[in-house]
Amino acid sequence: MAEGTPPNGHAEHPHHAPPVVPGLSAFAGEYDLILCDVWGVVHNGVAAFPAACAALGRARAGGASVILVSNAPRPNGFVRDMLDRFGVPRSAYDAIVTSGDVTRDVLAARPGARMFHLGPPRDVGTFEGLDLTLAPLAEADVVVCTGLLDDDTETPDDYRGQLNEMKARAVPLICANPDLVVEKGDKLIYCAGAIAEAYEKIGGEAIWCGKPYPAIYATALTRGEALRGGPIDRSKVLGIGDALRTDIAGANDAGFDSLFISSGIHAHELKSIDGAVPDTASLAALFTGHAHPRGVMPRLAW
Repeated sequence: MAEGTPPNGHAEHPHHAPPVVPGLSAFAGEYDLILCDVWGVVHNGVAAFPAACAALGRARAGGASVILVSNAPRPNGFVRDMLDRFGVPRSAYDAIVTSGDVTRDVLAARPGARMFHLGPPRDVGTFEGLDLTLAPLAEADVVVCTGLLDDDTETPDDYRGQLNEMKARAVPLICANPDLVVEKGDKLIYCAGAIAEAYEKIGGEAIWCGKPYPAIYATALTRGEALRGGPIDRSKVLGIGDALRTDIAGANDAGFDSLFISSGIHAHELKSIDGAVPDTASLAALFTGHAHPRGVMPRLAW
């Protein structure tokens, strides 16, 4: 079990920094299933991280199954094609599970719904084949948010009017990407989670479809068990990610160990930009009050 997790399985919240480890090879052999974040770990929104891809490939060669678990709001096939373009080899993973997949499951349970899509047109493939009717916001009985229309220039404040309109009619918002921000090259951009958070702050109902919420981990575990042909003990599952709120907290809540990558969305606060070793005091401060990962690496490598 992870450092700081006593025999009863409930994580403690120590005040020291979790340990920096030299590589995934330090303990990869202890796990049957690795659930690895994508954006910020395997690529930065522009190009793949070759060392991370190689590390996952070596873990697979050593007997582990690797599932990439992403808060991308589109189904897994779209993510696979994107990874191909970024140069992520398919030898680095066995399968992909996305919050878009979970979103489709949630929508499938609402046949005939009148849905308003809040997000860029590139995400419409998320709804392909579902029993839905696309409707204007004023006529919708559910809103699905996949992101901002222009995440290079907009903020959640640009959606205040639409959120107020939704709240007035008590329209639920299905959040297809719970990330608040994500790396895009050398900057951070807002994601659908930031809009869902703003909606909850004014009293609206948000339904969250990805990490750190249970449904995406249940989906990933089921996929892993299908790959391996039988049940997987949760103590044999390792979650890898760069976000405390989604990846590390989500893995802990699901009963999995975790490995934290510091040069992702927390890079600036940890002084871990471009793969630098994180500052110990800053690392301790980040995890104060939170369950610790088993280890920390600046970038994923073997």
